[in-house]
Amino acid sequence: MSTLFTTPFDRYSTASEVIEGADLSGKRAVVTGANSGIGIETARALATNGADVTLAVRRPDAGEQVAAELRKATGNDAINVAPLDVADLESVRAFTSAWQGPLHILINNAGIMMPPELERGISGHEQQFATNYLGHFALSLGLHRALADANGARLVSVSSSGHLFSPVVFDDINFRFRPYDALAAYGQSKTAEVLLAVEAQRRWASDGITANALHPGAIATNLQRHTGGLRTPEPYRKTVEQGAATSVFLAASPLLERVGGRYFEDVNEAPVVDVRPTQPGTPGVARYALDPANAERLWEMASDIVR
Repeated sequence: MSTLFTTPFDRYSTASEVIEGADLSGKRAVVTGANSGIGIETARALATNGADVTLAVRRPDAGEQVAAELRKATGNDAINVAPLDVADLESVRAFTSAWQGPLHILINNAGIMMPPELERGISGHEQQFATNYLGHFALSLGLHRALADANGARLVSVSSSGHLFSPVVFDDINFRFRPYDALAAYGQSKTAEVLLAVEAQRRWASDGITANALHPGAIATNLQRHTGGLRTPEPYRKTVEQGAATSVFLAASPLLERVGGRYFEDVNEAPVVDVRPTQPGTPGVARYALDPANAERLWEMASDIVR
């Protein structure tokens, strides 16, 4: 791995600060899961800087309320809502089929976290893997031509430090043999989201597409509804404005031109680690999450599933 990519920003930087002065006029962005949490703040920052933003959401009625608030707050009327359930391949296909023209920014932000009981989604796959990874893989694949047509698109994969709790266990992704473990399943899905960016960068860089993954930080949102709320100690938590910063930076900062296939947290590239850090707030990305062989294997497997 080359030298770590560093920036003038840190864990306290906000989404608006990391792209201050950037002109996104004429740029089109899609943010999945943009009707709550950091998705709203991500959309807000992009729209404030002039982007045409589509909120791709499971509940369009809730999305319309968010869009109305964002139009008023940003003065940007080009904030639209489109139905998208990444847990449903038919919904993903409907979204990608309806999309017309280039797409400059795709932020795969939607997700679920640690349902207590084993649930199955797309093609019988464990629900977190199906929703967090497979749905976003199908979406990215379906929008590949639109991203290529943008001549400099960014693909952003919202992962988590949770990836440090499990690699992708290729021999038993779906807990057919292992007892279901909510945290391991979540970790596996978040590792898969990093690998999505790694392989997209390798395959699509020649199309002008830059792909990266990130950990947004510990932010209290409805993502933790199955876990009894956020358990990270107070000093290591972020506001939603801080939590959206790394996503927005990867999506729109001119500093990141053609820098891809990496994992960021606190608006800087994270160091590779071979042991899971035990101290909260310690940065790090597992070597297995950046492994090119893992990334290619997962891509081929997912391609067969979503086809």
